[in-house]
Amino acid sequence: MNQQILRIDASMRVKDSTSRMLADKLVAKLTPNTQSNVLYRDLADGIPFVNEEWINANFTDPSLRSDEQKRVLAVSDELVSEVKGADTLVIATPIYNFGVPAAFKAWIDMIARARETFKYTEHGPKGLLDGKKAYVIITSGGTQLGSDIDFVSMWMKHVLSFIGIDDVTFIDSSGLMKGEEETIERAHSEIAAVA
Repeated sequence: MNQQILRIDASMRVKDSTSRMLADKLVAKLTPNTQSNVLYRDLADGIPFVNEEWINANFTDPSLRSDEQKRVLAVSDELVSEVKGADTLVIATPIYNFGVPAAFKAWIDMIARARETFKYTEHGPKGLLDGKKAYVIITSGGTQLGSDIDFVSMWMKHVLSFIGIDDVTFIDSSGLMKGEEETIERAHSEIAAVA
């Protein structure tokens, strides 16, 4: 069966990026043969932020959207289509100032859309992207995953679950400043253990 993998790189560092290096290794592990297609989305290339035009277009019934509103939503539609088409997501993100990079938050804002990736029901919101697997590689200098100052991993798990992706595995490369070799070795071991 042909597996569709969507890889999202959120590091603004294109060269010498630990998260990108680990994502290369994980994607290689997930694609030992040619039965997998990998689509790359590099957020360092730029991504739009939600603005008033986007909000108005998004909350207009799709059948009533003007050509201009469709144009405003075109990038978001493309990003949503990429996520919908993927069986597996590989997300590689550093922690910047105790949060995700602004471009990654912008990506989430572009794909978390009512009627597209979640819907409102009488029991609250329900994610529409069931059956997908996500691997999240998190790198940081001083923030340890699971520590009192880790505001990323729980947020990431929640937002992915919100759109229906509950099968999430974290690859922990946090706390690089405390011991780079040991931290990267731990991440390599976690990737090697991926089935």
